[in-house]
Amino acid sequence: MTGAADDRAARVLEVLAERGGTLAVAESLTGGLVAAELTAVPGASRTFRGSVTAYATDLKRDVLGVDAALLAERGAVDAEVARQMAAGVRRLLGAGWGIATTGVAGPDPQDGRPVGTVYVAVVGPAGAGKVSALRLNGDRTEIRKESARRVLALLLGELSGNGRAQDTEQNGGN
Repeated sequence: MTGAADDRAARVLEVLAERGGTLAVAESLTGGLVAAELTAVPGASRTFRGSVTAYATDLKRDVLGVDAALLAERGAVDAEVARQMAAGVRRLLGAGWGIATTGVAGPDPQDGRPVGTVYVAVVGPAGAGKVSALRLNGDRTEIRKESARRVLALLLGELSGNGRAQDTEQNGGN
């Protein structure tokens, strides 16, 4: 990823450094893309604590602490799962802020959800969370990249005080 995503990652880290904040990332469909964007920025170690790529559903439960009944009832592609992933990685890695991605990159639907269904979440120091529901277009690579961009944008919005309401629906993609 280049351009806007790089700028977002750099800006997120800059704002966190100014405030003495820290960040942890939980990724599913993005498979480490968010962490890669953050660590590509020189000086990221001042604020970026680390990440967990919990691709498998049992890792979301066992490592990140996502509620087992929730996963059984709704599957891994769900707004509340995303929020719990963000809260779990924040707690697990001892960060002030946690962000998460979960969704369907394709090529096939998952848990009854169509390709392009994505949830990105942020949980801050107060423990409250914001979740953005996305319906993205494009191929697998484009959906994964756009998901990484969107979770960084959601966090930047929260850090800037311009966050959207929980569970906003957005369309788009590359």
